[in-house]
Amino acid sequence: VRRLDSGDIVIARSGLANASLRGSAGFQRAFIWKKEQMDQFIESLLLGFPIPGIFLVQQEDHSYLVLDGQQRLMTLELFYSGDLASINPFVLENVADEFKGLSYRTLSEVQRRALDTTFIHATIIRFNSSQGESVYTLFERLNTGGTALEPQEVRVALYSGRLVDLLRDLNELPDWRNIYGPPSLRLKDQEIILRFLAFYEGSSYYRRPLKVFLNEFLASHRDLQGLDAGRLWRMFQETCATANKALGGSTLRPGAQINSAFADAILVGLARRLEVAPITDFAAVVAARESLLKNRQFLNAIGSATSSEERVHKRLQIASEVFRTVP
Repeated sequence: VRRLDSGDIVIARSGLANASLRGSAGFQRAFIWKKEQMDQFIESLLLGFPIPGIFLVQQEDHSYLVLDGQQRLMTLELFYSGDLASINPFVLENVADEFKGLSYRTLSEVQRRALDTTFIHATIIRFNSSQGESVYTLFERLNTGGTALEPQEVRVALYSGRLVDLLRDLNELPDWRNIYGPPSLRLKDQEIILRFLAFYEGSSYYRRPLKVFLNEFLASHRDLQGLDAGRLWRMFQETCATANKALGGSTLRPGAQINSAFADAILVGLARRLEVAPITDFAAVVAARESLLKNRQFLNAIGSATSSEERVHKRLQIASEVFRTVP
């Protein structure tokens, strides 16, 4: 807990992190443990029960990024501080009678010593850019908490930098929020933005698997190397503004649900059209979307095997051609 407070161990997250800490621009995942899980974890420590070890990645500045164990470490940090969001203090409830009603400050001397002297085993991985994909794979597969990490949750922790900052800021644009809906706790909204940027900037270089393509785009441009952030910001903002006016909540949805492949095509197609001039006929945008949903080749490209090179290029090509004629 002391090392967490000093920044020697970093939990990449939002909300609870010190903004100066590396990795706090995005987050590994939202805090998802329920109060019962938190209470029982603290109780296990007080009883001396064995608990799983954690995995840390040693960063270039010799700080340690939490690879696996975020929920446990955040629970400890919250219990020691006594601050549990709107519930203050953090009082144990879902535990044996001897621990009920206790906070860290009201533990007996024996109980506090038992907690303070508990060891949590840590496996440390030394990370450098050449190991990005292997560490990504390890990060993705670790699942001791019972809830698998989403790909974008892994990316923002391993590839934190100015590009991840940009994704986070673009994700807050009002027009984008109107198009997407409520923010995703699992960062699926930010992943769609990343897909847009990667395909808009380099669709001709796309090779499957899609996951690796997105990883490599983030790693190559981690601090916006080779990218014009201002241009990308303006293009995404203008694309979302146009889409919101014309299509609203149907922008990313061919039906009731968001379809990422459909979103790729609509956003990139609109952006390429907007490179020429602003769109003035919003009814024509609606008609273009409807024509796409009647195009069998397009529907095939967003329906299955959507990460194949052929289907990625096909859907982007068809959408770009359809939107090109919009006044």
